[in-house]
Amino acid sequence: MVGVSDNVRGFLLAISSSIFIGSSFIIKKKGLKKAGASGTRAGDGGYSYLAEPMWWAGMIAMVFGEALNFAAYAYAPAVLVTPLGALSIIFSSVMAHFILQERLHMFGIVGCILCLVGSVTIVLHAPFERDIESVKEVWHLATEPGFIAYTFIVLALVAILIFVYVPRYGQTHMVVNIGICSFMGSLTVMAVKAVAIALKLTFSGSNQFIYFQTWFFTILVIVFCIMQLIYLNKALDTFNTAVVSPVYYVMFTTLTIVASMIMFKEWDSQNATQIITELCGFVTIVSGTFLLHKTKDMGTAPTMSSPAYQRSTDSSPRRPPEP
Repeated sequence: MVGVSDNVRGFLLAISSSIFIGSSFIIKKKGLKKAGASGTRAGDGGYSYLAEPMWWAGMIAMVFGEALNFAAYAYAPAVLVTPLGALSIIFSSVMAHFILQERLHMFGIVGCILCLVGSVTIVLHAPFERDIESVKEVWHLATEPGFIAYTFIVLALVAILIFVYVPRYGQTHMVVNIGICSFMGSLTVMAVKAVAIALKLTFSGSNQFIYFQTWFFTILVIVFCIMQLIYLNKALDTFNTAVVSPVYYVMFTTLTIVASMIMFKEWDSQNATQIITELCGFVTIVSGTFLLHKTKDMGTAPTMSSPAYQRSTDSSPRRPPEP
């Protein structure tokens, strides 16, 4: 009975976490709009949102939601908690529809469902993590050739996106800013795991903060989180929230699973059925992301009877009459 009670607690905590995290996207978006009306928009490189109370309220809601999600893992297994994180997308999309009037097209809804199905499929069939008993063990895994290569590839791609593609396509292509957040997020989660292990062992009586590895991972978490925050704000300020949320979740989840498999070598314990299932989930995610990206403006397209359509036809060049 104790186990059932713990699972119920974890389930409720995970649901509450999704509500707070999903709401935080909407609150931050409203804060970004207010800040952009009186200063330089985040999408244009401004930081006026740092003085906007509503944006900070959204940040507090997100931090509280993440804390609830962390607490949920203390009561329920990851196989129950992790898929429930996708519910934040649903809450965010519904609230964006009613509060921000960001209509999501029917094909966008289908794309969102495909993203959720693919993400849940991968999470449910992902291999289990190995037991880690010290920060030094995490450091050993992080400094093996495979993960070092992955880290350098990610940092190189992030640098290319920031210095080459953001100036050119940051305002028109959503995947540029979200890609930066997702790549950095995959490394952030690995560092967060190291810090969480250090805290757990420290609270149990084995102080891990006497090792430089713990402080190194802590600094990485802070730096990577700040970078993610900056470019996520750019994406939220420029594009539809109902599309940003699921695409970010999908890319972040996929890359995090890849990073975890490389670092912890969890594919060794998988059979062919599990690998094929994960590939199917990945294809489903790609399909859903493509559908979301291609239909992100269909919900607000002007109709023939709308004033916007009339203005566009009135301003279009007309063919002169033939003699």
